[in-house]
Order: sequence, then C-alpha cells, then structure tokens
Amino acid sequence: MSTAPLFEPGTINGLTLANRFVRSATWEGMATKDGRVKDQLIDTMIQLARGGIGLIITGHAYVTPVGQATPWQLGIYDDQQIDGLRSMTDAVHAAGGKIVAQLAHAGNFALESAIDGSPMVVSAFTGLADTPRRELTLADIEALKNTFVAAARRAQAAGFDGIQLHSAHGYLFSQFLSPWFNRRTDSYGGTIDNRVRIHVETIRAIRKVLGNNYPLLVKMNSQDDSKGGLNLDESIAAASQMVDAGLDAIELSGGLLTGGKLSPSRPTINAPEKEAYFQDAARAFKKALDVPLILVGGIRSVEVAERLLTEKTADYLSMSRPLIREPDLINRWRSGDHRPAACVSDNLCFRPGMLGKGVYCLTKEREDKKG
Repeated sequence: MSTAPLFEPGTINGLTLANRFVRSATWEGMATKDGRVKDQLIDTMIQLARGGIGLIITGHAYVTPVGQATPWQLGIYDDQQIDGLRSMTDAVHAAGGKIVAQLAHAGNFALESAIDGSPMVVSAFTGLADTPRRELTLADIEALKNTFVAAARRAQAAGFDGIQLHSAHGYLFSQFLSPWFNRRTDSYGGTIDNRVRIHVETIRAIRKVLGNNYPLLVKMNSQDDSKGGLNLDESIAAASQMVDAGLDAIELSGGLLTGGKLSPSRPTINAPEKEAYFQDAARAFKKALDVPLILVGGIRSVEVAERLLTEKTADYLSMSRPLIREPDLINRWRSGDHRPAACVSDNLCFRPGMLGKGVYCLTKEREDKKG
C-alpha cells in the first residue's frame, strides 16, 4: 500500500494544503457563554495544527445570537469577537496550520435556553417542534443573508484562510434545502431551484464583499436519510448552482441530528466496511461536478482513506471524532504507524462538552486511569 497520495499537497482557490486530510467542524464547547474564544480552544487548535492535519475547520460558529445551537459554542456575530478569533488564527498559522471558519445558524435546533425568543425556522408547521417557532419572513431572509455576509467579513478580518457555510444535518441552511423542513410557497420554497436560492444569493453576496480569491466552502447533506427529506439528485442539483455562484469546494455529509442510526455521528465504526458511509454519494457528486470534494463520515483507517483518494471518490478526507482522541493522528500515519484511529465511535466525547469542560475523549481518559 502506498500512502504517498494522502500526503501530497492540494489547493482550494489558491489555498495550499500540506496534505489531503481535513479536520471536520467539531463543536468543542470551549468558548465563553457569549461565544468568545478561550485559551482552551486555542490550545486545541494548536494541537491539531502540530498534529499534521492539512486543514482545520472550526466548530460551527453562530452568526447571530438567535442561531446558537449548543452551550459554550464559538460565535462570530460581533466585531468585538474578532480579536479573540485573530489570536486563534495567529496561533494556528504559527504552528504551521491552515484554518477555515464554519459559519452557522441552528434554525429549528437553536438552544432555546440561550436565545432571546422562539427559534427561527424556514417553515412553521404542526409536528416540527413541541415549542413555538417563528417562520422567516422575506424581510427576515434578506437580513439573514446580510448576517452571513457580516460574519464572513469578520472571518476574513480575523485571519481565517477561508470560510465554510454550514448547510448540513438539519441546521438552518440545510432546512432550506430539505422539502420536509421547507414547506414555503414563495420564491424560497417548492422546487430545488427555489430551495437553494438563499445559498446562491448568500454566496454571491459574500463574493461581492470578500472578492473571488477567498476560499468559500460549503458543508452539505448528500441526502437527509429521512422520509420526505432531501434526496441525492436534488442535492447534486443544489450543489451545481452553488458552484456556479462562486463556491470553491464541497464537504459532503448526510443525515439529520434526529437521524438515529443514520445520524452524521454514527456509533461503532470498527471495520473498514463501516467506514466512509457517504462514499456512494461522493462518487455521484464527483461524476456530476468539477470542484474539490471533501468527504466526511466514519473514516478511520489509512487503507480506506488511500482507496477513496486513488479511486477519485474524493479529493480530501475529513474526520472529526478520531481527532478528538488523537489530534496527532495524521503525523502518526505519516510516520508509518498505520494502525486505524483509536476512536471507538461511542460519542462519549460530547458529554464533558455539555458540562462546560470542553469536548475530549472520555474513553481514553478511563483507559489511561486503568493503566
């Protein structure tokens, strides 16, 4: 087996990455209550950069207080947050890394205990939630686009190497694409051309402010894996329009936060045949689109990563949970130690994050205590 292709550099709109590995956006739970960067988060980013990852994508950073999804989540909604974000990007760059800011709005999945008012949704209907929701008006949608543009400007001012729009897993932009969430009858609902309209308009608006040479990515669902949700053909059609509007790369995921066994963070990925659970969709994307594709979802071994790259299923391989346990995983693989990632996919890493301690691997901690 030759792993050389995995460690060849790649380029996304002028941004050169040292290898083909990406740290997928991971909620760290390491910001202050109002979303400011803490030293703990900076230290985590430094570990990832020193660990050899080609590109770091931040945890989802909420672009407005009403879009907050989780406690101690990173924010990018206020100019006063720029200095803290700059400290983080400076530290990553000093450690030899590259970092992109993921811009997000939780929509229906907003943290109700943290936001002021009811969560904002694409469509409000019976069965969506047990508590009140506020459906976006056309004026709200216009303001929402401006909110993302302002967050993108902050990201550039803070020294990020690019931005990624979060349109996966049922968050707000994902809700626009999904026919289950999106039941609008205006120009933002109905056909896939209408459901992707906010993405196209936001990308174009960001390009006007940041120019054509700033890397702009999206993370999106290949499909929702739920009844009445986004399907693969619609997803490819939406992606094509985003690329035409100025998108530089796609990170392909799938499933919803409510998806159970088909959720984005599936349990017990302990064999090669369980890895890369969106690879069939990635092949369809690569056949239809000429744009760098980043594949996330259960990648745990060098063998699978090398196959995905050499078969041209994807151009980059993205991981989340394995790098929580082993931030130096890529350096380990590069050194010739090709054992699979030690992550056992039990999702226990998110528990300390919900307690305000930041996300870390509880399983490793327990193993270390046992000696």
